[in-house]
Amino acid sequence: MAESKQPKFTCRPRIRIKAGKDIALGPGKVDLLEAIERTGSISAGARELGLSYRRAWDLVDTMNHCFKHPLVTRVKGGKGGGGTQLTAEGRRLRDLYRTMETKTLKAIAPEWKTIQKSLKKTPEK
Repeated sequence: MAESKQPKFTCRPRIRIKAGKDIALGPGKVDLLEAIERTGSISAGARELGLSYRRAWDLVDTMNHCFKHPLVTRVKGGKGGGGTQLTAEGRRLRDLYRTMETKTLKAIAPEWKTIQKSLKKTPEK
């Protein structure tokens, strides 16, 4: 008989920096910034995250318009045909956002431990 898998409960706060109706920075946008930094392009970063190029471009465009300085910039041509990179401001804000996430998780840890004690070990079907 196969053993039933224990559910994995997680607690993941989702911080969003809003600029009017737009989300200037949030978990998905920071994931995209990191993917762009790893891959050197919006299209490759989008593929890595399972996003369409259009969706990724819209997210980058929103970020670049919400902040005083762009977070992502184009790199002109050359042998590889150019690409995209994070600006110094993009790297700084990405790091600040991840720091906020870490601090938030630490701040809610006691309450999360209490909630975990109330969760069922196996879900009802």
